[in-house]
Amino acid sequence: MADINGTALVHQADAQWADRVRRLAADRGAVILAHNYQRAEIQEVADHVGDSLALARLAAASSAREIVLCGVYFMAETAKILSPERTVLIPDAGAGCSLADSITADQLRAWKAEHPGAAVVAYVNTSAEVKAESDVCCTSANAAEVVAGIPEDREVLFLPDQFLGAHVKRVTGRANLKIWAGECHVHAGISPQALREMAAARPEAELYVHPECGCGTSALWQTGTGDLPAERTRVLSTGGMLEAARTTKAPAVLVATETGMLHQLRKANPAVSFEPVNPHATCHYMKMITAESLERCLRTGQSEVHVDDAVAARARQAVEAMIAVGPAPVTAGAR
Repeated sequence: MADINGTALVHQADAQWADRVRRLAADRGAVILAHNYQRAEIQEVADHVGDSLALARLAAASSAREIVLCGVYFMAETAKILSPERTVLIPDAGAGCSLADSITADQLRAWKAEHPGAAVVAYVNTSAEVKAESDVCCTSANAAEVVAGIPEDREVLFLPDQFLGAHVKRVTGRANLKIWAGECHVHAGISPQALREMAAARPEAELYVHPECGCGTSALWQTGTGDLPAERTRVLSTGGMLEAARTTKAPAVLVATETGMLHQLRKANPAVSFEPVNPHATCHYMKMITAESLERCLRTGQSEVHVDDAVAARARQAVEAMIAVGPAPVTAGAR
């Protein structure tokens, strides 16, 4: 009985915290946007939960006085770029991104100098300064469509994720696509061997693979060679995973991405067993946003995100070009 009572007290405390957060947000005129990789309690209290593309579109369309971005810093910068007249807050300004850190604006300028006339396609997981040096941004949900929209005879510089870039090159057949050698340390740690072994052990399960994963490109190759079941393997953005989860008839799905995604997948279809390919694939940056830091942010207004006006004006063009490209956003947790 002690365990049951203890659980009840935890749930009551969670409910009290959520009520405080929602009250504070209402008092500030704030909308709370959370990424799919956030902690479960952050996702539950957010007004909207989605992938990078969905959050960018929501930030651009929001009429709220303030935007509280529960994600990593480049996401908050993107919200500020799209809504310069609004206050944008991030509960922990230290929430960085190993992928965004893999290229700087100076490095991009040097790369561009080596390839004059090339179109620069920057994954949204980049700093505002890098976006400002780019022609168009993309997310994993629309990267192939963005590249396909560039004239075939024009060279393309794709950055910074090498695994997503390899996926786009395969999908588009683009021979003149140059790829920066960056990676997300979490996704890079999800190995082709782990994916193959789990697929063999769970023949009833579908496979959802994020294209940032170290196993992403090899997953497509392995489906062609028969090492992975082609009819059960899908390479999807996090938004695409959520959409697929809602309609799948499989009893189980093996998920190759950051483990925070499991919360939304399990909510979307409770009848299905969603299991991580790598249970240790957790981004410590994403998990830096906590219940305490979100409440503190709403009470104090820290930490406000600022982007230099000149940088923001140049970056805005690239981000708005991304938003104009499909697919439609997939969000969850709206209340």
